[in-house]
This record gives sequence, C-alpha cells and structure tokens, in this order.
Amino acid sequence: MSPLSAPLAAPPSPVRDAGALWVAFSGGLDSTVLLHALRQIAGFQSRLHAVHVHHGLQPQADAWAAHCAALCRQWEVPLEVRHVQVPRDADAGPEAAARHARHAAFADVLGPDDVLIAAHHQDDQAETFLLRALRASGPDGLGAMRPLRRFAQGWLWRPWLALPRDALKAYALSHDLAWIEDASNADTRLDRNFLRHQVLPLLRQRWPQADALLARSAALSAQTAGLMIEHDAATLALVQAADPQVLSVGALLALTPARRARAVRHWIAQLGLPPLPARGVEALEASLLTPRHDAQARFDWDGVRLRRWRDQLHAGPVLGPLPADWQATWDGSAALQVPGGGHLQLEGAARFETPLLAGARQGGERIQLPGRQHHHALKHVLQELGIPPWERQRLPVLRDVDGTVLAAGDRVQSATLAAWLHERNARLQWRPAVRD
Repeated sequence: MSPLSAPLAAPPSPVRDAGALWVAFSGGLDSTVLLHALRQIAGFQSRLHAVHVHHGLQPQADAWAAHCAALCRQWEVPLEVRHVQVPRDADAGPEAAARHARHAAFADVLGPDDVLIAAHHQDDQAETFLLRALRASGPDGLGAMRPLRRFAQGWLWRPWLALPRDALKAYALSHDLAWIEDASNADTRLDRNFLRHQVLPLLRQRWPQADALLARSAALSAQTAGLMIEHDAATLALVQAADPQVLSVGALLALTPARRARAVRHWIAQLGLPPLPARGVEALEASLLTPRHDAQARFDWDGVRLRRWRDQLHAGPVLGPLPADWQATWDGSAALQVPGGGHLQLEGAARFETPLLAGARQGGERIQLPGRQHHHALKHVLQELGIPPWERQRLPVLRDVDGTVLAAGDRVQSATLAAWLHERNARLQWRPAVRD
C-alpha cells in the first residue's frame, strides 16, 4: 500500500459502520489523489462514489465535468454530477455563494450515515487558521477544519489534514495522474489565494515548518473549544425558547456579554451554520439586543443571517420569498421540492386521492380552520401563530382543484384537510432549507 494511503486504512470509529463513501471530486490535484488512493483500500471499493459539483462559473466547467466523468469511468467509480446555480450578486460574495451551493449539493447526495470525504490537507488547514485569526475568531473558529464532523444525514471526513500538499503532489507525479488546474486559484484578489501565494511563502522562508505549526495551533484551539462545549450547552439551555431554533432576548440579556457570546456561537454551531465571526458578536451587542432595537437590524455572513424578531433571536440561510409564479401539482407520493430549498412531505398516507395545487402566497388568501364556522385571513392566522415574516414568505400554500386554501406548509391546515389527515393518522411535514 502506498505510504500516502496508509492513514486511510483505519477510518475513525464513527465511520466504521457507514453507508456509501462519497469523494468530493473537483478533478483538481488534491481530490484526484484522494480518489485514486481510496480506491486501492480493501473494503472501500464497493462503497466508493464520487460527486462533482458543476458551478457553471468558469468557461471550462463543462470540460472539467467531462474530465471527471472520464476518469471515474476509467477507475470504475460511480460519479454523480450536480449542477448548481450560484448567484453572482450574493451579499456574502461569490466565494461564499459558491461554497453554499456546493455544500447543498453534497448534502443532497448523502444518505443516512453516508460519508463525504474531502481532500483538505495541512496547507489548507494553515490557510483556514490564518483567515480565522484575521477575522478575530475565538477558539472555536481558530480550531479551523475538524477531521470528522456530522454533515447533513451523514459525516464529513477530512483524513489528510496532517499531510502537506507536497506529499499529495509527489504521489500524483509518481502515479502519473492527470488533474485539472483552475486558473482562478491564482487570483490573489481572493483572500485565501492571497495567503496561499503571498503570505505563506514568505512565512516559510523564516519558519520552514510554518504550515505544520499553524495546523498544530488549529488542533490545540479545537481541543480548547471542545472543553468548553459542555459549559456552552448548559448556558444555551437557559436561553433557548420553547422552539430550540430561536433564543430568548430577555434570557440572553441576563447573561454577561462573554457568556452570551459563547451561547450564541454554540447555538449557531448546533444549527449547522458557519461560525459567527467577531463582527457578528459586535452586531449582537450594538444593535440586535439593544433596548431601542431597530426592527431592520441584522447581521449577514457567509450566506447566513442573524436577526431579531419581536423578543427572539433567529438565524438561518439568507433566502428570498418563493417565486410569485411558482406552481406545482402534488399528489403526496413524493416530497414536494420548493424553489430555493426546503420540501413538504406527506407522512402516514400513500397519496392524496386528488392531486393538490401548490404555490406561493399571493395575498388575500382565506382559510377555514378546524372548529371554526367562518373563514379567516391566512396572513392574520400566520401572524397570530408567531411565524416570522421571512418564514411566512417561504411556506408553500396548498389548494384543492377549486382553489380553496387547504394549508400553508405544516403550520396551518383547513378543517377539511385536518379531518382527512386525522382519519388516516397522517400528517404534513415541512422541512425548510438548511445550511450544512
């Protein structure tokens, strides 16, 4: 066995009983070496798959996908190519938008306890540590990339964080591998590329082991952060509202600034969102938790938004309302996929006898609730339930063939639909879009 693939021979114990193994395969040097090495490990071949995300941002995107497909055919590894749309005008910037789209595509292919394997190495870890330090991150952020963590329904595994990139390149050359060179990786206008091509080479001149030392600092920071998790979890339990997806502003204000900052950061991590940067904590104290709270105050980072509504704090992906012209016919036999992410599912029944019509709220809808004789404005019902405005805008509305409103996601159901579900011991389950 190659020395490079040896560390992969014994996966960490949480992965031993995993399902499929998915290599995040861009076709670049790192992921090409990873896929080549993994397919040589006994017991991996039958479970090994590759997933390539086609961003469509570069003119060569089709050629890159074709290269990956050809290589996977040659190596007899099943390949899934996922096309994603990356908004070029995203508030968080093109890098974050592309990463968000890529992670969503990866999450979509993973089944329960499947493992996504990424080729991040020691040089990547050093860059991530420096980026986090320059953003004034604490121990959680400075811990950078973890070797193993939960991701979507499965796991994200980075087995090579202790290996320098030079080792990967030597392996590729010794095995005569062909890989893609993305010219955008040389664009030093991007922060990570600036560190990679300008800062780290200078540091290595003075400290040849700079990458290893920075990666070691990341590992020590991760250990420190781990020791604090139990305390943070206890604090978080004090400030969570009845709905664990939101925090009580009043309970947060009863804590010291340092303690509530850690509680909020732990909450963000529990939601599977990117680490909250220092500027987010500053915004929390300066605008989101102030007595004279600005209803428009919010903090955005990496495609995620932290905001206050009434006396609660919310966090989640930055998503627009459902397209006004979106419509779909749904019989309940499969999940109803909603534009921009999220899906509605019928559980406990095979399907509706007559397909329903799904669409976005248009305004003016009325619904007859269970136990009521009159119809009520759907807008007012949603408001009374305390559903934030941005969530109301994304709830799919179900109607029958005559246009009668039957439901808004799983939050509101008409008397007719509620009775139908009760008779069959069935229910609707709305799962909004999430970040992994």
